[in-house]
Amino acid sequence: MRAPWIPAQTDELRSARTFTDDQQELIELSRRECTQPAQAAFGYIRAPHHLRHLYSTIPLATKPSIPKGTRDFSPVEMLRRKYIFSTIETVFQKYGFLPLETPAMENLETLTGKYGEEGDRLIFKILKRGFTLESAIAESVESTSLYDDKVAQAFGEKTNEQRTNLDNLKRQLTHQIDRRSADMGLRYDLTVPFARYVVQHQNEITFPFKRYQIQPVWRADRPQKGRYREFYQCDADMIGSTSLLNEVELVQLFDDVFTGLGLSVVVKINDRKVLSGIAEVSGQPEKVVDMVTAIDKLDKIGREKAEEEMRAKGISDEAITRIAPLFALSGTWAEQRTQLEKWLASSTIAQQGLKDLAFTFDAVGGMKSARLEFDPTLARGLDYYTGAIFEVIALEGTMPGSICGGGRYDDLTGVFGLKGMSGVGISFGADRIYDVLLETNKFPAELGASTKVLFANFGEAEAMHCLKLLRQVREAGIAAELYPDAVKMAKQFKYADDKGIAFVAIIGENELKQGIVNIKEMKTGEQKAVKQEDLIHAIQ
Repeated sequence: MRAPWIPAQTDELRSARTFTDDQQELIELSRRECTQPAQAAFGYIRAPHHLRHLYSTIPLATKPSIPKGTRDFSPVEMLRRKYIFSTIETVFQKYGFLPLETPAMENLETLTGKYGEEGDRLIFKILKRGFTLESAIAESVESTSLYDDKVAQAFGEKTNEQRTNLDNLKRQLTHQIDRRSADMGLRYDLTVPFARYVVQHQNEITFPFKRYQIQPVWRADRPQKGRYREFYQCDADMIGSTSLLNEVELVQLFDDVFTGLGLSVVVKINDRKVLSGIAEVSGQPEKVVDMVTAIDKLDKIGREKAEEEMRAKGISDEAITRIAPLFALSGTWAEQRTQLEKWLASSTIAQQGLKDLAFTFDAVGGMKSARLEFDPTLARGLDYYTGAIFEVIALEGTMPGSICGGGRYDDLTGVFGLKGMSGVGISFGADRIYDVLLETNKFPAELGASTKVLFANFGEAEAMHCLKLLRQVREAGIAAELYPDAVKMAKQFKYADDKGIAFVAIIGENELKQGIVNIKEMKTGEQKAVKQEDLIHAIQ
């Protein structure tokens, strides 16, 4: 009988700890075995049965940390984030959208197959209740045909064939683990859960249905600048209408939001029908998804790498040559439209896409601060887009990639059993927008404080009197607080300074007798005395 699989003990152990002989044997085994690729592929090793039970007895050194790709937000940061959310939500409501929330978890079958092969790999999967990763790996390894002693022994070497064997083993293990152990996943985006909601509640909804949603999503991506594993999306979708007026409104909505945030952006637009037409003229229309996925990476990896990816997906050199005019397009929308109409003259679907784009450009007209721009290589590789595609790029700061995106989906609800329900939506990447506003110093200075006035504490009698005034000030809509301890004034003033509080209300023994309040303005240091009944007027 094979030894059981257990988690590898590779974390730093507490130094000031004496281990038993069996514990020490397990630690050394883990360190030794995890140098072998086959054993460390999933961070698990095989251990003798007499050591298995000791895994949970070995204390690991712990220090406060959070998972990579996630962040804590301080009070100041939260005030700034609320400013972004409030600005976006105000515009959503101005355009007639209604709020909606969906669970953080969805059934795995709801999420998979909607984002393409690459997107599916980035879904965070949740273990079934009562299931452990250890048991999932153990069962999966035992049921994977590639796993035998000969293959396992070969993994320690580094030939191409053996690397391929290891890759195949890992793919089979991953599939087996997913199938056996996971039945739910964390939200990857807000659009697919929205489509599920529409189908589930179709008899309660008035169509066309306009909803907005501001919630976190999770992606098992590699963290880097502007790319997080947990981040917020702010979505607005209209479903139940095929009118291009919806696309026009969403472009104008982008313009209103970024005008409100004071950020210069370009709204890029394309149409999936144009990309489908390009796949048609290439001679391999069945490869449209693979072609679009590669084109979507053009600005990140360049033309040469994009073409290599197409070849790897089975797209012929002849087809790649036929789409070469795509990479040579330049000029204004009108100029590129003329070129595309000639090149894609044989494709009916492409001509329809160009016609739809022309309507959108004409109907949008002048914009407040944003710029609308046609990008023929804009693809956004999500499988569910069928018409217009949007992407927003900041013209200020150094943020790579887009800060917003969206598009038209004609039959996303079809996979849930509701056919012919067309929709279009956009999504604001709040975390990326935050980074751009911070880098470009676009946050309003007054967001640094929530409390406007601090009542100083001179002792129990004065504090009890201040509590009465504190209630009156708060009822007048002014954020106020009382310092909880009767400590030196220097410390209380520092507290007010650190929190960005505008005023300190001073009521000591003398002020109490005279019925006045000394108000110190923290920014200037000026101090003035007012009657207690005039306090609210003085700090408004």
